[in-house]
Amino acid sequence: MIRTAAVAALVLLLQAASAQEAGSAPAKARKDPRPLADRLWFGGGVGLQFGSFTVVQLEPMVGYKVDQPGRFSLGTGITYWYFSNNNTRPRTEFNAYGYRFFSRYRPIDQAYLHAEFLNLNREQFFGPTDRIQRIWVPHLLVGGGYIERFGGNTSFTLQVLWEVLQDPNSVYFGRGPIFGGGVGVGF
Repeated sequence: MIRTAAVAALVLLLQAASAQEAGSAPAKARKDPRPLADRLWFGGGVGLQFGSFTVVQLEPMVGYKVDQPGRFSLGTGITYWYFSNNNTRPRTEFNAYGYRFFSRYRPIDQAYLHAEFLNLNREQFFGPTDRIQRIWVPHLLVGGGYIERFGGNTSFTLQVLWEVLQDPNSVYFGRGPIFGGGVGVGF
């Protein structure tokens, strides 16, 4: 049921964005007057923590504004996570990397709907044989966010996503909403 709802949400998100251009001229007759630099946006996240727990998280991404008002975007990104817990004996370490494809639609300037496919390569421990193997784990994240612009290229963002595939090997397996937020500074 949750997977069906997620697929339906993704289809509706894509359909809403394409409906904005339904009344315009055919694609061949239309040329987007915006330079490429105005159609691209860059974002993502960086997380660092040091001490008993060491966390390094790098998630750059790039989006392309499909429509001229810039409300519908498609994009891609890469992900790298490192986690170390020095409070356990032996020390616990975790490495993961992967890629993502996403779509984002802003019904109003301050809010957006977000759907993304994240494919994450992570270490999996197989207990009986004490073997560690790397596996690819698919994730489908859907949700939305809020953006408050401070002026210039600076903004504050809050986001909530749900991982709807719930693969047993997912880093989000059994978790409720995934909250995120931060301050964005344009370059």
